[in-house]
Amino acid sequence: MANAQNTTAVQGKGSADAGSMTYIAPLAGWILPGLGHLIQRRYIRGVLLMLAVFVMFFAGLAMQGKVYSFNTGDLLDMLGFVGDVGAGALYFIAKAMDWGIGNIHRAVADYGTKFIVVAGLLNVIAAVDAYHIAIGKKQ
Repeated sequence: MANAQNTTAVQGKGSADAGSMTYIAPLAGWILPGLGHLIQRRYIRGVLLMLAVFVMFFAGLAMQGKVYSFNTGDLLDMLGFVGDVGAGALYFIAKAMDWGIGNIHRAVADYGTKFIVVAGLLNVIAAVDAYHIAIGKKQ
């Protein structure tokens, strides 16, 4: 009988730690790409995700891609904003530094805009992956 209580107490303590990680890992992963995996000791996956999102985001900026702002006008602009915000801190840094204001004069700038949006969407997928690892649904 005592063993059953000790086992329950240990499981309860472990679930409390896991419970806090379920919120911290995806939030940290959204703010800084790859961080959600790094804090869960998934170093290779975290570094690869970080590199992928950073390279795509800054390649898009180098191609003079547009960083969308919040608006309620065009549907595609709203979806672009949602994709861009997915990049977390990279988006807010880009807006604070006035990067991605770009007038799209060349076709490559449109590709750059898509790179920035896809980097944000990849970061959202990575944050969801960090959540699934935190809850134990995925190794």
